[in-house]
Amino acid sequence: MRIAVPKEIKNHEYRVGLTPAAVRELAAHGHEVWVEAGAGAAIGLDDALYRAAGAQIAADAAEAYDRGEMIVKVKEPQPAEIALLREGQLLYAYLHLAPDPEQTAGLVASGAVCIAYETVTAADGSLPLLAPMSEVAGRMAVQAGAAHLEKSKGGMGVLLGGVAGVPAARVTILGAGVVGSNALQMAVGLGAQVTVLDRRVDRLRQLDLVFGNRIGTVFSTAHTVEAAVLASDLVIGGVLIPGAAAPKLVTRAMVARMKRGAVVVDVAIDQGGCFETSHATTHAAPTFVVDGVVHYCVANMPGAVARTSTFALGNATLGPALALADKGWRAALRDDPHLAAGLNVALGRVCCEPVARQQGRAWTPAAQLLDAA
Repeated sequence: MRIAVPKEIKNHEYRVGLTPAAVRELAAHGHEVWVEAGAGAAIGLDDALYRAAGAQIAADAAEAYDRGEMIVKVKEPQPAEIALLREGQLLYAYLHLAPDPEQTAGLVASGAVCIAYETVTAADGSLPLLAPMSEVAGRMAVQAGAAHLEKSKGGMGVLLGGVAGVPAARVTILGAGVVGSNALQMAVGLGAQVTVLDRRVDRLRQLDLVFGNRIGTVFSTAHTVEAAVLASDLVIGGVLIPGAAAPKLVTRAMVARMKRGAVVVDVAIDQGGCFETSHATTHAAPTFVVDGVVHYCVANMPGAVARTSTFALGNATLGPALALADKGWRAALRDDPHLAAGLNVALGRVCCEPVARQQGRAWTPAAQLLDAA
């Protein structure tokens, strides 16, 4: 198969879809790999490294999309990139379609076969291709929150860990999944007073066994979320419903009653955000203020640490990429129902039920599409 890796064009996005090591693996399987010129240059992965690994260099995005039967990206295609997709072409990337009807419409119209990293599952129900970026984003959320609590960044002027004789900041983490767990490690390590909320009592029990009285664990209800948010200096939203829009756990009314200069970091923004006041921001302009509360809602947070993120993502995505390239997408999805869960759009149809339900579209189950073929 001919595989192409275009350069990412989203604002301040420097990650790249394949590392040179991944290119070498694909080439060893007999596949032809094209990488757009300069795709990894910003993170020290220059064209010479890709050539040495067996890739050919495409002059620009148009050539990369023209060459590739399978397009491997990091972030969702922008409108200019959707225009380059063609019927039957395989797209393998993060998509986050539920809150993005315009992207969905573009991919449906293209006729491309679109597999989203964030809905590929594992046998235990986890999301193995989303997990590495959730780890990065969870850890970054605490860094970003701590920085924006500084007065010069619009915050109330609080040091996250405090100092002797001065209390540490109060941090609330909504969701105890991969994002929440990694945020928790960072916040505890910096000495903050941390409360984590989740609806899974078993998960809260696990965290209690690990962290003991260094954290507070609270069962999540509208009442407990409100109480925790209003008491907090920093709130991190890390909730996820696979494939669907994030639930709005923090209402506009709650935000209006928060401390002035408090900070919220909405890691769920890729799926629409879990704060009612959230809207996506960029690394160039990462924050906005609502009712005196600083909102950090960057939709590609891991892009800020692009080198770490690229290698972490590549470790997770290479195996499925090899399966898709070796077998073709139809056979690969028939052989692996967990990979089939990643099929969001194919040949003009929406194949992810939460996306179809969110956008009022017809849903075609992946199995139905594969059986018909």
